[in-house]
Amino acid sequence: MTAFAHISVRGLTHVFADRRRTLRALSGVDLAVGRGEFVSVIGASGAGKTTLLRAIGGLLRPTSGAILVDGVLPAEAQRRKTIGFVFQEPALLPWRTVIENIRLPIEMNSRGSEARHAEPERLLTAVGLADFRDYHPHQLSGGMKQRVALARALAFDPSVLLMDEPLGALDEMTRTVMRYELLRLWEQSRKTVIFVTHSIPEAVLLSDRVVVMSSQPGRVVDDVAIALPRPRHADVERSQRFFAYADRIMDSLAKGSALAPAAAQAAAGG
Repeated sequence: MTAFAHISVRGLTHVFADRRRTLRALSGVDLAVGRGEFVSVIGASGAGKTTLLRAIGGLLRPTSGAILVDGVLPAEAQRRKTIGFVFQEPALLPWRTVIENIRLPIEMNSRGSEARHAEPERLLTAVGLADFRDYHPHQLSGGMKQRVALARALAFDPSVLLMDEPLGALDEMTRTVMRYELLRLWEQSRKTVIFVTHSIPEAVLLSDRVVVMSSQPGRVVDDVAIALPRPRHADVERSQRFFAYADRIMDSLAKGSALAPAAAQAAAGG
């Protein structure tokens, strides 16, 4: 584990248990993300990607292991407004306008908070929605709603963004446009990003590294550095290097799936 990691995960294991069954979602995950890196996490459904993200964000207490975000525990990073979240569903309040939805976290934390925050109007301009400030969510497209959710996540200017399939609910054309919009915003801010996705091309296009997880229980089976030049444009998706990275990730996913039955048997003591 590198000493300079902005996000450090060591030996992370999480088990969900109730009276009927025990489910090992993660097993011994190690991950280090440098400051300003864009890291995608990819794996089959049930690979523990969201569990990993929630543990890093302090939304879930793992069974074992250690996590540091900017040198402190996730709960403290949350208190300091170090972390911003963007989920698959934008979860906008329908009775509030675009600008009012962006202002919401600032209003909710206005009492007793010393955390700096960005001007909502500036965020609105940054995500390209200045002309839609007084619209309500039902008047927006899916991509526009996700832009509002992204602006809201940036309200306290977090140094870390945790993104759980934020483009997954969009149609393919909108999703393609939003990939490049996300790239543009990241190029401007260079925040540390962990981005969960099921899409190999999306992961290759966006990322500095792609972390491949096995099927349940989730473990890191590959960590692929993406040495494509930045800024990235549409022509990069037609390059041989792009296809080579996609092929390697696909092979690693297949390897992770093949290892899953043996890992599950070992976890069960068989």
